[in-house]
Amino acid sequence: MVNRVWGRLIGSLTALGLMAGAASAVTAPILVVDAESGKVLYSQGATDPWYPASITKLMTTYVALDMVRQGKVSLDTLLTVSPAAAAEPPSKMGFKPGTQITLDNALKIIMVKSANDVSWAIGEGLGGSVEGFADMMNETAHRIGMRESRWYNPNGLPEPRQWTSARDMAVLARALMRDFPNQQNLFSISAIQFGKSVMANHNGLLGRYPGADGMKTGFICSGGFNVVATATRGGRRIITVVMGQPSARERDIKAADLFDYGFGQSAGWTAPTLESLPPSNVAAPPDLRPYICDKRKPMPVDEGPGALTASGPGASSATTQLLGSATPDATNLAFAALSSANVRGRTLPPRAPLQPIPVWIGSSPTEGAMALAREEQEAQASKQAARQAALEAAQRKRAEAKATKDAAREAAKQAAS
Repeated sequence: MVNRVWGRLIGSLTALGLMAGAASAVTAPILVVDAESGKVLYSQGATDPWYPASITKLMTTYVALDMVRQGKVSLDTLLTVSPAAAAEPPSKMGFKPGTQITLDNALKIIMVKSANDVSWAIGEGLGGSVEGFADMMNETAHRIGMRESRWYNPNGLPEPRQWTSARDMAVLARALMRDFPNQQNLFSISAIQFGKSVMANHNGLLGRYPGADGMKTGFICSGGFNVVATATRGGRRIITVVMGQPSARERDIKAADLFDYGFGQSAGWTAPTLESLPPSNVAAPPDLRPYICDKRKPMPVDEGPGALTASGPGASSATTQLLGSATPDATNLAFAALSSANVRGRTLPPRAPLQPIPVWIGSSPTEGAMALAREEQEAQASKQAARQAALEAAQRKRAEAKATKDAAREAAKQAAS
């Protein structure tokens, strides 16, 4: 196994993320960590600032679970979707303003569907406002040892001031495991079911990579495709953080290769820890929008193994430079920087059958079912009213046309006489 992994990875040593036209090289952050000890098995740009996208929701989840632990709220606490929350862009559930949902269901939804409207509702409901919740996120991040993160919203939608790092996300992952051992299933749910709709987890490793058991993916054009992933093998758990990838497929495959490598390594006493990683000299995150979201191609989406890719045959020279290979440095284990060329054509195994977990609005499944039934009735009534209005409008138009035609005919008769 180790030889196979080395053969695949050593052949693709690179400084991944070389920014075309940039004054200096910028590497896409990669980190492999032994979860129990916090020892670093591999790091690349691990403390560089990066746009987190929806892996932000792990921070939102930590703050929420911490409030539950302190007795300030419970998992049954009802959150109300405000007009501002309802207006958040996709990915979203599309709940109407005034919809209520338990914190428990809200957390399941943001971990699986990555719903931005629900994340916003959590922030407003628990923090009093999104700004208040962001203050809580920053205070909590500092307390648990996150150094490079700056939080401004609970869902990770584009905010130029909101940064994190691969190191900080690994610190957060360890804190979630350590502080909330009874909530670990939250990060490995393969799918949720809301009414008749089944929504699969965006994490393409779940059900496809042996032992994968968490945590969260994220994507925005400026930051590329990110993931904080965990897997367990033989009682040992590994955390892998991969950021700045051009597609969900490449992100997932690279994370899987890094897991293979990580499980083949031992966390010796000389290995650095997360706390000992040196600070970055990079002042701000790079903006990958020109390279990830090429306007000439379909918009990439974070939907796991079927996601569109912004690279591949015929990719622009800028994308090629962004993800290009370099001659390996034999003294540097930069194996993790797999180039797009080495990932192209590879896939993970088919996903295991989904096992959806039910979620609902309201305080109970019964209340949720009744609310959904009411919404379906209202939607049906609205459609029927729209059809009736369209029919009546068509009838009026025909009547007006007939009246105009009759008037013209009568005028012609009078003129002839």
